[in-house]
Amino acid sequence: MERPEDAAGRVERDRARFNAIVRGHIKHDLRRYVTGSELIGRKGRQLVSIPVPRIDLPRFRHGRNGRGKGQGEGERGSDEGQAGEGQAGGAAGGQPGQHLLEVELSLEELAQILGEELELPNIQPRGRARLASPARRFSALRRAGPRGLRHMRRTYTEALRREIASGRFDPDRPQVVPNEDDLRYRSWKDVSRPDHAALILYMMDVSGSMGREQKEIVRLVSFWIDTWLRSQYQSLEMRYVVHDAVAKEVDQDTFYRLRESGGTKISSAYALAAEIVERGFPPEEWNIYLFHFSDGDNWSGRDTEKCMQVLRERLLPGANLFCYGQVKSAYGSGQFKKDVDAVLSGDDRVITSEILDREGILPAIKAFLGRGR
Repeated sequence: MERPEDAAGRVERDRARFNAIVRGHIKHDLRRYVTGSELIGRKGRQLVSIPVPRIDLPRFRHGRNGRGKGQGEGERGSDEGQAGEGQAGGAAGGQPGQHLLEVELSLEELAQILGEELELPNIQPRGRARLASPARRFSALRRAGPRGLRHMRRTYTEALRREIASGRFDPDRPQVVPNEDDLRYRSWKDVSRPDHAALILYMMDVSGSMGREQKEIVRLVSFWIDTWLRSQYQSLEMRYVVHDAVAKEVDQDTFYRLRESGGTKISSAYALAAEIVERGFPPEEWNIYLFHFSDGDNWSGRDTEKCMQVLRERLLPGANLFCYGQVKSAYGSGQFKKDVDAVLSGDDRVITSEILDREGILPAIKAFLGRGR
């Protein structure tokens, strides 16, 4: 009869194997998850629900020799399947379809997969820690605890010491069986760790030239930026600014849904962003990330000059990064990215990326987050 300890160990091994297979599926299909909206729709507070193909463990299936396909003689041109099955416009097929399995993955695990696939460096926060947050470190041992925290090496060491001290240990037949008194379990100590805080400030053009698809691309890029930065900082704040000819601060839901019909004056967004940062996020205590998305149109060259002035004098001095994503639309000229590159290309805090369609989402994320700032 299988002992409970052995059964528990086998279950843990199977669970670890299953998790590794799931991670492999997600990494293999990462581009599909990044460019689709299914993860955002399944997002919880700290978990995302991910649809993956059903995973069947391999097993032997008994049958009779001579009854499988490929056995015996066949005629040229014969079809093994039934006519019309699985064909468009035919009758309903009788073959099983692909089954999807919903698995839950923490946002931290999702960020780890993204970081591994894009080779993103971990961020070294700048500035002093804003406060100290409690954390648990597994650096102690106890005689009691849950089975999952059993410390096998220390348990075996205790058993070996007992056998040697009692004189029962035989070096020629080194058999050591732990008893209840030998069991040791990992335990934790509550410690304080520096709590670095970060601000993500999103800005987006919501004028008439930015359509539904452009906003969906911005939403997807933002989801993965949030996921990665949450894995790097203990405290994270988000602010949202929309603009056409004027700018205003909104909540997250309004940010992705609002659409105006006016013109575009980008300097209004930069001026409001500077006010938000100066009002509540001192750079010596906050790591500041600025992201702006538009289709590249601006009201005039004079307003573009004002944008560069606000960036140089008010936003960039306290920012970790300023990232500009230019989302292609049928009505955008794409000029603003050229202007930013011409004026600020020498500043390593400034990153620009052109996102032509959903296939450009992953390269944009790598460009924005690949410097580890």
